[in-house]
Amino acid sequence: MENTERKKKILSCVQASCTPTLGNYLGAFKNWKNMSEDYDCCYAVADLHAITVRQDPKQFKKQILEMYAILLSIGLDPEQSIVFIQSHVPQHSQLAWLLNCYTQFGEMSRMTQFKDKSKAHADNVNVGLFTYPVLMAADILLYQADFVPVGADQKQHLEIARDIASRFNGIYGNVFTLPEPFIGKEGARVMSLQEPTKKMSKSDPNVKGFISMLDKPETIMKKMRSAVTDSEACVRYADGKDGINNLMSIYSCCTGLSYEQIEKDFAGKGYGDFKTAVGEAVVEELRPVQEKFDEYMKDPKYLMECAQKGAEIARRISQRTLDKVMKKIGFIL
Repeated sequence: MENTERKKKILSCVQASCTPTLGNYLGAFKNWKNMSEDYDCCYAVADLHAITVRQDPKQFKKQILEMYAILLSIGLDPEQSIVFIQSHVPQHSQLAWLLNCYTQFGEMSRMTQFKDKSKAHADNVNVGLFTYPVLMAADILLYQADFVPVGADQKQHLEIARDIASRFNGIYGNVFTLPEPFIGKEGARVMSLQEPTKKMSKSDPNVKGFISMLDKPETIMKKMRSAVTDSEACVRYADGKDGINNLMSIYSCCTGLSYEQIEKDFAGKGYGDFKTAVGEAVVEELRPVQEKFDEYMKDPKYLMECAQKGAEIARRISQRTLDKVMKKIGFIL
């Protein structure tokens, strides 16, 4: 007998600000393809979120298309999942305004990311930066997402989305699904190659600290060779060995080998041999993604066709939620 049980919905968005890192790939993207087997998935390039920081228009346009190409390159199938560009679906902005009016000023002012980004961009503390979490809530709630994959730095945003949804449901009845954090197969938490106590970040001013998903093999090898280690010269996972622990985590994620096996394989070998092996494993891990990416970027017409189809489906789904919300508030439709 055919199983007609509804699949749970997952929404994942990625900013279009710059090329994602190896950390983004191993920590999240690598699992996204598998998620689409078991869930109804929506994947979006969050370009509206990117403009809280000033963007060069020509470069920004290029980044949006590249980010969309990366989503397809990691194996997301636009026939199986909804893969779209956020700004192609105006319902996101419209619901964000409505939800702004159901969000308290105090709630937004307590958001840690606003405080951090205000310090980082003191010359441009705009209202969009302040209300950023409401747009994120709109992204999630429009699709009645059951789950949202979030890292530790995004948990507060999911909590505020739940708070806003609960408040609205409390006034008008059961309108929004309350999203839960998605706890799937745990990806690697990849740290900076230069400061291994900090998470790998594409905004790191030291380019040696991160590997971009599109870095050339020779660049990857060079960055890996300059990775910070320690003076023990022994490949083992232990407290106080942050640099080696990080490299072992990356190597394990790329090869599937356990830490125990890695320690055996590199017993009596120096860090130079290990760094080379990790670099080669990363090159091989990213090679198929980079090859696909190059193919897609040679066919921007195909990319735009996929994006338009995805946006069409996303608009249809999100409009149902938006109509429901507007009717509840009392707008004439």
